Amino acid sequence: ERLTPTVRDRRATYRQSLASLEHARATVPDLVTKSSIMLGVGENDADIRQAMRDLRAAGVECLTLGQYLQPDRQRMKVSRYVPPEEFDAWRVEGERLGFKYVASGPFVRSSYRAGEFYLKNIVQSRKGATA
Repeated sequence: ERLTPTVRDRRATYRQSLASLEHARATVPDLVTKSSIMLGVGENDADIRQAMRDLRAAGVECLTLGQYLQPDRQRMKVSRYVPPEEFDAWRVEGERLGFKYVASGPFVRSSYRAGEFYLKNIVQSRKGATA
């Protein structure tokens, strides 16, 4: 929430985004909602953890975490490059929080193999339910 005004259009607030996701789930309970967090924009662990908790509280089931890359010189600079091991730790944290699908890595983007991973997780969870 702290970084939203610096990294997004000021017209799209953190709370508005969460409310939209929550409203979508409430309106269509079977709807699968997904969100993304870009790392390397000045965040700290507490920021990431809180965003993940807020997304789960809003009913979000799928999460991607990726490395922010500066698209051109006029855009915000990368504050740091996150090591792959840290992305792995965030994936584990997301799974622990109850996300049904978490893709986390330096090359992950918001739609990163989303369909493939989501279907894989659905199949795995169904196998677990019948075992």
